Amino acid sequence: MSTIRLTMAQALVRYLAAQKTEYNGGTVPLFGGVWAIFGHGNVAGVGEALWQVRDDLPTFRAHNEQAMAHAAIAYAKASRRRRMMACTTSVGPGATNMVTAAALAHVNRLPVLFLPGDVFANRRPDPVLQQIEDFADATVSANDCFRPVSRFFDRITRPEQILSALPRALAVLTDPAACGPVTLALCQDVQAEAFDYPESFFSERLWRVRRPLPDEAELKEAVALLAAAERPLVIAGGGVHYADAADTLARFAEAHGIPVCETQAGKSALPHDHPLNMGAVGVTGTSAANALAERADVILAVGTRLQDFTTGSWALFRNPARRIIGLNVQPFDATKHQALPLVADAQVGLSVMSLGLGRKRAPEAWTALAAREKERWLAAAEAATEPTNVVLPSDAEVIGAVQRAGEPQDIVVCAAGGLPGELHKLWNASEPGGYHLEYGYSCMGYEIAGGLGVKMARPDREVVVMVGDGSYLMMNSEIATSVMLGLKLTIVVLDNRGYGCINRLQRATGGESFNNLLEHTRHVILPDIDFRAHAASLGAHAEKVTSLAELESAVRRARSAERTSVIVIDTDPMPTTEAGGFWWDVAVPEVSPRQEVRAARAAYETALAAQRLGD
Repeated sequence: MSTIRLTMAQALVRYLAAQKTEYNGGTVPLFGGVWAIFGHGNVAGVGEALWQVRDDLPTFRAHNEQAMAHAAIAYAKASRRRRMMACTTSVGPGATNMVTAAALAHVNRLPVLFLPGDVFANRRPDPVLQQIEDFADATVSANDCFRPVSRFFDRITRPEQILSALPRALAVLTDPAACGPVTLALCQDVQAEAFDYPESFFSERLWRVRRPLPDEAELKEAVALLAAAERPLVIAGGGVHYADAADTLARFAEAHGIPVCETQAGKSALPHDHPLNMGAVGVTGTSAANALAERADVILAVGTRLQDFTTGSWALFRNPARRIIGLNVQPFDATKHQALPLVADAQVGLSVMSLGLGRKRAPEAWTALAAREKERWLAAAEAATEPTNVVLPSDAEVIGAVQRAGEPQDIVVCAAGGLPGELHKLWNASEPGGYHLEYGYSCMGYEIAGGLGVKMARPDREVVVMVGDGSYLMMNSEIATSVMLGLKLTIVVLDNRGYGCINRLQRATGGESFNNLLEHTRHVILPDIDFRAHAASLGAHAEKVTSLAELESAVRRARSAERTSVIVIDTDPMPTTEAGGFWWDVAVPEVSPRQEVRAARAAYETALAAQRLGD
């Protein structure tokens, strides 16, 4: 057996560089690169190794460990999980800064490889700088925080261990059902240790998308149930995108006359103007989608994990006879809430179901109802996004202005606060992948870093990031990274002076405005933050606008700019689109001295009666 002597770190990065995938009709590297912030624990081992392969496996420097991990995750999502990135940090805070991002990737079923430095395996210099010491367990390090938020975790304490750990890691990262974050904690002394590795270990490997076929019995039962439906409805989740099943879904819906609604991850599966696309469903849903969801007797849930925003906390599906068919590659998701499972790839599953249904179509009365409900919703959405003469515009009005100034192929990116709800309802997505929302973990701070990752994956498209002032202040450092890398973004900052979304939720549950908007916090001086000046200091072209017309003009200018543009507009924290939407289970205190809370509790108890759990 021919061998080559390398350090563990050199072998690791050489292996990553040899992995390939099929993407957009060609063969490309599986890893689009490595994000790295070096420190003790990775600079001498992994850092030196990455320098050696910099032409084959590019390394990118970020300004924040969590942010660079968000960028890597967004890259994977925008690449439909066909490509991915790795992230390496020092031991200690550099590593734990990525734990939030690991949880985000875990929730959203997105692949990212975490390579945090770890303590010395030989323990000679213990305790090292930044080392966590457990009084009862000497094997614990800070990296154990990654265990519950990783699909696969390993600590490399011997250089030869990567011979088994790396193939296992790649098998998870590329598996459609098990897909998610993988953590390989790299003991810093082991990174520098040499071993005689088989040369065959570094042979190029091509990873293809696995498309599981459905079980015949499950398929037969699912087809029979859908064929007998009087009011069928499809819920399209993120799995539609990851399976490249958008066209298949359109053909399925058209062939059988079945209306489709979309989750946050599934939005843009169908063009917004497709006659059978009812738009967003659930808590942040359109009136059209929710009207049908309330009546549906068979719900085909495709590639969705059916979280509470999709199901209205399991109060939305009100037909007492309703059944769910869970078409999903992951049995855990396919069987939720006593759904009839159809464990399969979304593209394959829809295709074979369509064959089984033959010429069977939904009743014309159901399809006609869908058309009427959509027409009503479109009128309401247009009214919500039209400009008005108010001093401070609403989020909806800002969304309308950004949409009017854009192009159908633009990609909008957002994550947390009130904007995701308004975007889910109101943004008109024209092409698959044109709507990129992180709403599984709803992580503030994802927006700008995520936009950077999307732009890396899709440099051919304009990427528009919409972010509130609260999220902007939590994480804005990757504006500088986008300028440094020449990856132009258009960032629209909506400044409502606080956490407007949670203030509205606080009020809706009977609470008094407290500690959310800046004016309702304990303060000596209210900050007057100049977001324009701050963004300019990071290297962006920045301007503040005072009207929706000015906003439209600024967005158009940003399209032709050579570097990232940040556009700031003041908004009203209170209004939200009244049309559409649905109840969300947010527990209200049973006991309170305040009448407002007691009234909210009474309404809450009434709403709880509509939940249908376990049936």
